[in-house]
Amino acid sequence: MPPLSDPEIFSTRILNSPVEKVYNAFADPVRLKNWWGPNGFTNTIHEFDLQPGGKWILTMHGPEKGNYENSSVFKVVKPNELVSWKRVSQPLFDMEIAFEKVDEAKTRISFRMMFETAEECNKIRPFAEPKNEENFDRLEKEIS
Repeated sequence: MPPLSDPEIFSTRILNSPVEKVYNAFADPVRLKNWWGPNGFTNTIHEFDLQPGGKWILTMHGPEKGNYENSSVFKVVKPNELVSWKRVSQPLFDMEIAFEKVDEAKTRISFRMMFETAEECNKIRPFAEPKNEENFDRLEKEIS
């Protein structure tokens, strides 16, 4: 099977919560640290300035070992609609989280990870796709 040539990873899920509640679970760093990342990870958020040009700096603590420093700069912030940022720590990619109102009680959330090349993307894809699903599972617990 030829490798995927798409330099993007896209994950989405419909959540049984209003869009405002889902967005607030991201926009509030006190809540965000509870669900961001794969199963077993915890977070220390050092800076979270949710506005264009604002920084998001956190350390993700792995369940067995390892601390993973993450540094990003927000590009677009449209409350209850879209947040995007550029990672300035490895691995480098741009990220978009879309919040789409399905109805009064349902929201479609999507993660779009955009890489410079398909090769860079394919290094991360086998890990990122299942871990994004774990991230959505943790978000569902946080908002329920």
